Amino acid sequence: MSQPVSPEPTEPDGAGRSAPPQLPARRRSRWPWIAAAVAAVVVVAAVVVVATRDGGSSGGRTVRIGVTDASQPYWKTYTDLAKQRLDVTVTLVNFGDYSQPNPALKEKQLELNQFQHIQYLANYNVTAHDDLQPIGATAVYPLPLYSLTYTSVSAIPADAKVAIPNDAINQARGLLVLQAAGLLTLKNGGGAFSSTADIGTKKVDVVTLDASQTAGALKSGSVAAAIVNNNYATSAGLARTAAVFQDDPASASAAPYVNVFAVRAADKDNATYRKLAELYHDPAVEEGVQKSNGGTAIFRQVGAAELQALLQTVQGQAVAAGK
Repeated sequence: MSQPVSPEPTEPDGAGRSAPPQLPARRRSRWPWIAAAVAAVVVVAAVVVVATRDGGSSGGRTVRIGVTDASQPYWKTYTDLAKQRLDVTVTLVNFGDYSQPNPALKEKQLELNQFQHIQYLANYNVTAHDDLQPIGATAVYPLPLYSLTYTSVSAIPADAKVAIPNDAINQARGLLVLQAAGLLTLKNGGGAFSSTADIGTKKVDVVTLDASQTAGALKSGSVAAAIVNNNYATSAGLARTAAVFQDDPASASAAPYVNVFAVRAADKDNATYRKLAELYHDPAVEEGVQKSNGGTAIFRQVGAAELQALLQTVQGQAVAAGK
């Protein structure tokens, strides 16, 4: 993953402006004309600023999008299409740490970011007291349960060790996957912020590990099965055929895990930004995404209003969970 980059705004306020000329005292009669000209320039500048901010015209704009995988070829396809179809120059700002793109968006170092799902965004908003908003969906990536010993969930014996990630974001989803697989039940059905303390009944012994270690535990034979995130499964060389179960991306429990484009709340109705979110679903971009992710992406096109309503629901769950 590339090192994080946090560039300064491309066009700081006042860039390129020179001080007004100092006129000789004997030319004072020209001041009214100068004042009128300055006033006219101010009016024109104000109109340009308004037109830019309300998204009414995207012509010739530069938009910074924060991502965590800028080296992937599909982003080149995406930025080329943004220029050709929207006359928008997209500057990708890459981050090597998932904790950075949201604060960068808040601080106006970006116009949008695209790296997170609804649950991650909800957790961030609640803990950081922020109000970033989703404006377009990209895809859901099913979370698989892998086994190198058993070929089906039903074959996993009672009390076998099953590893899941130990971080709050992935642990809840891992538990929901095990519940859907019939390996445990969660109190009140569980939710986007469940933890091992919410396990009601269980067939297997759940082991929590760092997300980067679940694949290693599986390969070493120390666990019978493991929840492994896609990026770690790829780096560990786990074959997709070793996945004995995965969550259903169309299910209600998977809804919080749809990935999104996010903006500041003030920009949630910006027409240009919404068009940029829609552009992700161009067939050429989607084809590139699938090539980069081993064909695991399940593309979702969900309206901004629906995504924002879902965010509010998940944020409520985060508050209830004491985040």
